[in-house]
Amino acid sequence: MHWPWSSPTPMIALQGPRLTLRLPQMRDYAAWYALRRSSHAFLKPFEPRWTEADLARSVFAMRVKRARQEAEAGTDYTFFLFSRGAPEAVLVGGITLSNIRRRAAQFVNLGYWMGQPYAGKGLMTEAVSVVLPFIFDTLDLHRAHAAFLPTNTASRRVLEKNGFVEEGYAERYLQIDGRWEDHVLMGLTRERWQAGVHGQRMWVA
Repeated sequence: MHWPWSSPTPMIALQGPRLTLRLPQMRDYAAWYALRRSSHAFLKPFEPRWTEADLARSVFAMRVKRARQEAEAGTDYTFFLFSRGAPEAVLVGGITLSNIRRRAAQFVNLGYWMGQPYAGKGLMTEAVSVVLPFIFDTLDLHRAHAAFLPTNTASRRVLEKNGFVEEGYAERYLQIDGRWEDHVLMGLTRERWQAGVHGQRMWVA
């Protein structure tokens, strides 16, 4: 089946040393399905509840359509993360920029997920570092916000290595695996990010 919104050429592509970040396409379905399904137990404690039905091709098609519409509108950006290894790129996870606010606010919420086989290899730390110039330079936003479960030390490391600082604690902030869970709130301003980049003190270690 041909999906009219599934262009063979991605609208946006961001490059890192090991990763390419781009919008999802219908040709990614098989890899996305396999990675999400095999990583279900790994991701379950950190995500809203989902089932096999949420992995259907028709559901993915709507995700692709929505991702392109939101990117065109400048409200949200959904990126898939692909490792740049031989012989071909491999889907390893995803990163989302959502709830973009303009006018006096000028901020975005940052979220991400990583497939179990690729966790703990520094790939998400790199992915966040790659998306930050897009946030602050391309989108010209002033702040990036992120939140994680208090027990998720890996997520804390990803954010801290990229210059985020803890700004608060939100009680019952997001529904995770069917329960309202507390979250640690992190933030990064354009000024702090620029100090890390232009001062040659790259946050990623």
